[in-house]
Amino acid sequence: MTSQPTNEDAIRQWNTLPREALEAMEPDGDFAKRHLINPVLLRMLGDVRDQRILDAGCGHGYFSRMLAERGARVTGVEPTDAMFGYAREKERAHPQGIRYVQADLTRLPDLHDVHDEGDGFDAVVCSMVLPAIPDWRPAMRACVRALRPGGLFVFSVNHPAFEQLLTTWREHGAYRTRRYLEEYAIPLTYATDFHRPISAYLNELAALGCRLREIAEPGLDPDVAREAAATASGIESYVHLPNFLIVAAERYRRFTPTP
Repeated sequence: MTSQPTNEDAIRQWNTLPREALEAMEPDGDFAKRHLINPVLLRMLGDVRDQRILDAGCGHGYFSRMLAERGARVTGVEPTDAMFGYAREKERAHPQGIRYVQADLTRLPDLHDVHDEGDGFDAVVCSMVLPAIPDWRPAMRACVRALRPGGLFVFSVNHPAFEQLLTTWREHGAYRTRRYLEEYAIPLTYATDFHRPISAYLNELAALGCRLREIAEPGLDPDVAREAAATASGIESYVHLPNFLIVAAERYRRFTPTP
């Protein structure tokens, strides 16, 4: 019997991401983040000037830097040596006042210092992180717990109904899937993602005392798709179907998270 992967296994996998892959995502992530995810995240967050924002699972820190450029007071949390080290290196080279903390999101330390006002972050962003965590519920709990009452939690995931959109579109000219309700692993180039139905994420969000504000299923601008078609076969699929699901919710009551 194959043992279930642990969060430590996932961290070790993501720690193998080579530096050239990180540099290729400067300054605003990869194609999908640039055209589909980032614009929605920034719109949902609104005016971030002087807002205390936690970038939960910040990776190599590109979105933390985008938020800091817009005037936010950013704390980034990342567990892997490779990406945490890269983010710290960028901050030393071009200081933006970002505080980076190396920690497992499921075992988040106290991130507030004596200069923080209030009792939590104004917003927590967790972009494309939850699908990479085998035991993900403690990570979502940590994100919500880090918010002040009324704070905004924004997260993005691979759209559970259309996760392998580009692959199947290239093969069939349409999207096909055979499994949705069960949880299963999706091997990637360097690590593994995990499929879960939409209900898993939304039900956990409700259980944690959050009120849903918005769900977005962004589609690619047809003009952008036409420009990219020469080097990205099947990219037109992103015009017709959503490859990502982005959720914004407010923490509206306190809760006592389970261990």
